[in-house]
Amino acid sequence: MDKKLTKSEAIKRFWRKNWMGYAFLAPFVILFTIFVVAPVVTAIGLSFTNYNMMQTPQFVGLTNYRLLFLDDEVFMIGLANTLKFAIITGPVGYLLSFFAAWVINQLKFKRAFALAFYAPSICSGIAMSTVWMVIFSSDRMGYLNNILLNMGLIDEPILWNTDPNYIMGVVMFISLWMSMGTGFLVFLAGLQNVSKSYYEAASLDGATKIQQFFHITLPMVSPTLFSVLIMRLMASMKIYDLIYMMADETNPALTDMQSLMYLFYRSSFVAGERGYGSAIVVWTVSLILLVTLIQFWGQKKWVTYDI
Repeated sequence: MDKKLTKSEAIKRFWRKNWMGYAFLAPFVILFTIFVVAPVVTAIGLSFTNYNMMQTPQFVGLTNYRLLFLDDEVFMIGLANTLKFAIITGPVGYLLSFFAAWVINQLKFKRAFALAFYAPSICSGIAMSTVWMVIFSSDRMGYLNNILLNMGLIDEPILWNTDPNYIMGVVMFISLWMSMGTGFLVFLAGLQNVSKSYYEAASLDGATKIQQFFHITLPMVSPTLFSVLIMRLMASMKIYDLIYMMADETNPALTDMQSLMYLFYRSSFVAGERGYGSAIVVWTVSLILLVTLIQFWGQKKWVTYDI
C-alpha cells in the first residue's frame, strides 16, 4: 500500500497530473476576469458613489438606489417599458421561433429555408434599424405610409416613430423580426437531433401528428426549449440599440419609450453621472438574474412534476 501523502505532496501530484488542463483554461479565466468580473465589480462599487469622471468618486451609500425608486419618474417608465417589452417580445418570439423551426424541419429544402430565416440575425441592430426607419418613416415618403395612403386606408401619415402610441409597438415588431433567427436555429438543431424512429414507431401505433408533437417532440427538446427561453428573456430585457436608432434626443416620444439600458446610456454617457448609471445597470443585472433564477426554479418544478 502507498504511504499516506502529506498535503504538499498531494498538491504536487495533483498539479503534475492536471497542469495541462489548467494551462488551456487559463486564457479564458484571465480574459473573463478582466472583461466580465472586473467591470461588474467596478460597477457595483461605483453604484454607491457620486462619480462624474472629472472628480474622485464620493461614497454616498444607497442614495443612488433611493433616487431610482423614489425620485426618478423616468426610471420607473424605463422599468415598466423593459418589463413590458420582455413580457411581450420574449414569449412571442420564443413561440414563433419554435413554430417556424418545427414547420421548416418537415420541409424538403430545410437548409435553404433555414438560411433565409436566419439571415436577419446576422446583421447588426444598427444596420437593420436604418432600413426599418425608412419603412416606418412618419412622412408621406415612408414606405408603409405611402402604401396605406395609396390604398386609401388612411388620410394622413401615421407618426410611427414619433407618436408614443405607436413607437414602442414598432420597436417590438422590429425586435421580433430580428431576434427570431437565433432561437429558430437552436430549435432547428434540437429538432433534427430527435431520431425519426420515434415518429415511425408512433405512426405505426396510430398516433396523429398532434399527438407526436406533444408526446415526442416537446419532451425530447425540452432542454433546448428551456435554454432558448432564458436567452430570449435576457435579450429582451437588454433592449437598447433599436431605441437608440429609432428615437433621437429631439424625438417627443423618447421619454415614453426608454428602457433601462437606454437610461443607463443617457445617465452615464450623456449626463456624465457614472455612479447613478452604475446603479441602473446593477439593478438591471439583478433583475435579469432574478428572472433567470425563477426560470430555473420553474423548470425544476416542471421536470419533477413531469416525471
